[in-house]
Amino acid sequence: MAHLLDRDAGAILTDLETGTLSAEALMVATLERIGEANPHVNAIVSLQDEATLIEAARAADRGPRGGLLHGLPMAVKDLEDVAGLPVSMGSPLFAGTVSAKDGLIAERLRAAGAIFIGKTNTPEFGLGSHSFNPVHGVTRNPYDLTRSAGGSSGGAAAALATGMVALADGSDMMGSLRNPAAFCNVYGFRPSWGVVPRDTDSETFLQQLSTCGPMARSPADMALLMQVIGGPNPLVPHNAPAIDWRLPEVPMKGLRIGWLGDWGGVLPVEGGILDQCRTGLDVFAGAGARVDDLDAPFSAAAIWDSWITLRSWAVAGELGEAMADPTRRDKLKPEAQWEAERGLGFTATDIHKAGAIRSQWFTAAARLFDSYDALVLPSAQVWPFPAEWHWPKEINGTTMDTYHRWMEVVVPASLLGLPVVNLPCGFGANGLPMGMQLIGRKGDDRRLMAMAQSYHEATLWPQQTPPHIRKA
Repeated sequence: MAHLLDRDAGAILTDLETGTLSAEALMVATLERIGEANPHVNAIVSLQDEATLIEAARAADRGPRGGLLHGLPMAVKDLEDVAGLPVSMGSPLFAGTVSAKDGLIAERLRAAGAIFIGKTNTPEFGLGSHSFNPVHGVTRNPYDLTRSAGGSSGGAAAALATGMVALADGSDMMGSLRNPAAFCNVYGFRPSWGVVPRDTDSETFLQQLSTCGPMARSPADMALLMQVIGGPNPLVPHNAPAIDWRLPEVPMKGLRIGWLGDWGGVLPVEGGILDQCRTGLDVFAGAGARVDDLDAPFSAAAIWDSWITLRSWAVAGELGEAMADPTRRDKLKPEAQWEAERGLGFTATDIHKAGAIRSQWFTAAARLFDSYDALVLPSAQVWPFPAEWHWPKEINGTTMDTYHRWMEVVVPASLLGLPVVNLPCGFGANGLPMGMQLIGRKGDDRRLMAMAQSYHEATLWPQQTPPHIRKA
């Protein structure tokens, strides 16, 4: 019989609602699992006092139900504000800072009855797809403790894989909900931009590159979390309409899948990754889907130029104040300084040109979705790499000219704000996990999640292959 913490979040929440399971028993089991697994992976940081958490669980048992997540322990990504909890953002600039109020994600989780146990680790300011920082250290891969768990939601992914949490939030500008999910054999969902609205603590009109989203061990569980964190925020512009996250049945039979592979040979990809993604595609094909190999639909170089301009511009906006103060600037990691400085040098013409390329790629992608229900790309171009690296410097002899070029494969969807689910697709000959991106038309989030759930029911990769440090 599966351990309580290895069950689906939906089953745990049902037992909490019916009283079959108490919040206190769940919290005790959670703290025991954290004690067993977290010293190995360093996924959960700023863990709160055990006595305080158990008392909070007892209060949940005594009180009226607060919502869908009532009594569920959750750790929030350490980029998000949770009132009373530290929020370092992985930066020495903010080490020891305690949030005075909830951000939007925490506010919605709290209203749904979640109990905050701590934070999940992330790289400094979420920059980079490897979760290490000078405040909390490095998060390690549960499937090989010498390897990276990915990032920037690496702490969330590792916590899920080890069963320390049943649901996790994350955020994604450049693969941060997809790369760590692929590296840790779980699911991560980047919604269409605006489905999870931005918070009011920063610029809300222009920055449309990053979004928050859910991670879990099944798409159905991610849909549960989307019920809580999704939905319009009247205090900001660009909201998407509310979505009914009860997933319809979408059989794989008859689906039309476009496989983009290595973008016509342009993207360097480590050996075995494309073959591993083919095993996932074979699941669709074996169930009656049509899977077509596609030529590159747009210039990868143009997409990258647009992306790196708009991303650096956005980073410069976020870090401009720190960059202007030499005493604070010196505390930023070199990659953050490089990207912010680059962004500060752009002209209005540079931004307009990047936006024009983005617009052209959106049109080309929209035409592809006239013929296909979903497009597929690998979720990463490298296998989980040594944890002591800052980032991979080359792939198959091709030098990476930026600290994030090795994640270029996630950019086509990010640039357009398309919905994307990382689907686990098994393990390579090296024993390491990999995943593939299932990409949908903008606004087709619910159907894409339902497709992912059909795939999950045919594979059950997270359930069939837990990491060895997950205790039974």
